Amino acid sequence: MTDFETFNLGRVTLQSGATLPDMQLAYKTYGRLNAARDNAIVYPTFYSGSHVDNEWLIGEHKGLDPREYFIIVPNMFGNGVSSSPSNNPPPYDRGCYPHVTLYDNVAMQHRLVTEKFGIESLRLVVGWSMGAMQAFHWAAMYPEMVERILPACGAARCSRHNFVFIEGLKAPLLLDPEFRDGFYDAPPTRGMRAAARVFAGWGFSQAFLRQRLDMEAMGYGSLEDFITHFWEGDFLRKDANNILSMMWSWQHGDISANPLYNGDFDRALGSITAKAIVMPGRTDLYFPPEDSEYEVSKMPNAELRPIESVWGHFAGGPCANSVDARFIDSAVSEILAM
Repeated sequence: MTDFETFNLGRVTLQSGATLPDMQLAYKTYGRLNAARDNAIVYPTFYSGSHVDNEWLIGEHKGLDPREYFIIVPNMFGNGVSSSPSNNPPPYDRGCYPHVTLYDNVAMQHRLVTEKFGIESLRLVVGWSMGAMQAFHWAAMYPEMVERILPACGAARCSRHNFVFIEGLKAPLLLDPEFRDGFYDAPPTRGMRAAARVFAGWGFSQAFLRQRLDMEAMGYGSLEDFITHFWEGDFLRKDANNILSMMWSWQHGDISANPLYNGDFDRALGSITAKAIVMPGRTDLYFPPEDSEYEVSKMPNAELRPIESVWGHFAGGPCANSVDARFIDSAVSEILAM
């Protein structure tokens, strides 16, 4: 049994020009849509996460309270739940799965919201990491529909430095002899473990490791235990082609890379009329606050509110300590009250 629903998108032509004849968008909802259809919130998933991984921010007496709001959590393409290399039929399966942009993701989410639920306005789009990138896309692609956004530890565009970091993640997978250009018979375990160890140096900050919070706060027995259990353990549960598909989407995330803005990033930012609280992590090595400062300076109704934390990128996600989690939840409540 599954705990999610699937919206059949039918035949979809992606930005790449590839056509998928039966594209599927998996989603889960929390709460009920009211009669006016004006209490909807979209909360996209993050890199390699599913709807279940977003539930830490949803609940009674939280900002995302399902007693008051109708919360839609769409699964990103490539995560193994929505259409992905691991579940798409030939010829676009496994190593031949086409590139899917965040523009594609949000365009299909818009179809879900409007065609399935008849929703014309969104109270809020909120997300962490690649979910935050999708929140920026929502606000730039559908400015008249999106009333508020709260992107945490993300960006409106993948920076050049971030692009290079992801190249370092991809290399061990692509070079594993067992990978076989994406048509492997058994998981490329060596490549997955190696990619996880590259990732391990970036997810949390130098201060986090200096303070031994991997042991003191997360309970691991040693640094090696943390790397093996947390990082390798997470990667080994994933499909390598799915991981690579989402990496490509991440690298090419850019709210201006579409026919609406034709690469004019400042114009795309300026089109975001939604009220926004942009929450970079002060010590985030993926999406540093300097990038967010620039974005906010070009957005007409945005506030920069950094998460003052040593938890790096994970200050904004499901691994967040209780202090950071409360800080984010409080911001969600505040922006919904604006």
